[in-house]
Amino acid sequence: MARESTRVIRIGDKVIGGGTPILIQSMTNTRTEDVAATVEQIHRLEKAGCEIIRCTVPTQEAAVAIGEIKKQITIPLVADIHFDYKMAIAAMENGADKIRINPGNIGGKDKVAQVVAVAKERNIPIRVGVNSGSLERELVDKYHGVTAQGIVESALDKVHMIEELGYENMVISIKSSDVLMCVKAHELLAAKTDYPLHVGITESGTIISGNIKSSIGLGLILHQGIGDTIRVSLTGDPVEEIKSAKLILRTLGLRRGGIEVVSCPTCGRTKIDLIGLANQVENMVAEFPLDIKVAVMGCAVNGPGEAKEADIGIAGGIGEGLLIKKGEIVKKVPENQLLAVLREELEHWDV
Repeated sequence: MARESTRVIRIGDKVIGGGTPILIQSMTNTRTEDVAATVEQIHRLEKAGCEIIRCTVPTQEAAVAIGEIKKQITIPLVADIHFDYKMAIAAMENGADKIRINPGNIGGKDKVAQVVAVAKERNIPIRVGVNSGSLERELVDKYHGVTAQGIVESALDKVHMIEELGYENMVISIKSSDVLMCVKAHELLAAKTDYPLHVGITESGTIISGNIKSSIGLGLILHQGIGDTIRVSLTGDPVEEIKSAKLILRTLGLRRGGIEVVSCPTCGRTKIDLIGLANQVENMVAEFPLDIKVAVMGCAVNGPGEAKEADIGIAGGIGEGLLIKKGEIVKKVPENQLLAVLREELEHWDV
């Protein structure tokens, strides 16, 4: 089902589905029971651009903490539940905006029914999550291994179970660490349902491998008009997930806004620490809500020419650098002042 045709689901004060903008999610990696640490991390994620946050709820203490965390954040909170249906109920009673469950691993249909009853009473959406690693043995046998078809059948079985309980306020999530299998599964699922889909490549890996796998997988899925929310799953600081998700959406033309940084790959002409400077620029510009392009170039020979398509840029020399606007050199400054000069220009940017 094309993104524009999926059902509209409300998660806290956010709306997904029906062609609304794709929202970016992440998940905390703190102990949820540690309210202060969890809130601090969520605030960093909010600042980076996270729009929905998920927290694990493995204990009653964590469920109670959800209520305290909710008081201190501004984005919707999803409770991640595994194995214990009581935690799903407790999380909803403590204010979770959505719950994520795999109905196949929380104790049978009677337990699912109890969870659904509370969700229905409070009109809380349920994210039905199925991963390739948790595929039922009968489906593995049926399809002679873990396959896209098996993942989709498993997910729809869980959806139908909840529908039979009289509830349709759902989001579906199917994930695999096999990129092409994950893409195929989303293509099959989108053709069979109009529920909104949360998209991601699970267990994708570290910053480098995870970004490559997620970019390819999410790019192939989103470019087909599939997906209503996304998470780039990375082994590392979850803030990196937000930065990557924003860049993927912007690269696909699915989101505008935010500064795009372009930089050259360095060569023998480079006489400044371009790698360090480019990383500093990328981190710095995240705080500016500007829809412009910033270039970071390694030398003054090609800098003005290569940066001409950018709104503003800096180019290095020998112990110094140039500030460039629309391909024109504005001024020359010492190397150690390049970042500060660029920041000052962005702080006073005339939008």
